[in-house]
Amino acid sequence: MALEIAAELLKAIERHGEAAYPEEGCGILLGRAESGRKVVIEILPVENRREDAARHNRYLIPPETVLAGEQAAAQKGLDVVGFFHSHPDHPAQPSAFDHDHAWPWYSYLITAIDAGRAAGTRSWRLLDDRSQFVEEEVHDA
Repeated sequence: MALEIAAELLKAIERHGEAAYPEEGCGILLGRAESGRKVVIEILPVENRREDAARHNRYLIPPETVLAGEQAAAQKGLDVVGFFHSHPDHPAQPSAFDHDHAWPWYSYLITAIDAGRAAGTRSWRLLDDRSQFVEEEVHDA
């Protein structure tokens, strides 16, 4: 499955990660799944609710925030198709913590932030058996 996202939305995600630096920034991807691809229509940047001491390498989107994202998506005829977060001074690939807290099917867009600047974004999907993440192609919508 591929992820399609407009360049301006991807830029907004990167800016969100840069603004959160040296902590992780995060948010929700709203869109549609169709014909073997997910199309991101809108992003919902949210506050990283992880405790202060852990925000530099962990993020938390509380259940009530995910529910609010699902409700916002439904009002627009969309679905939550994934989540995004940044990795301050680390590669744009899932950590063991990301693996332990991810759900299959959803896209996980990760932006590497090196010394405060976006340095690449990649998308990942956890396999249904939860054995590993596989990288998704990212295309301009």
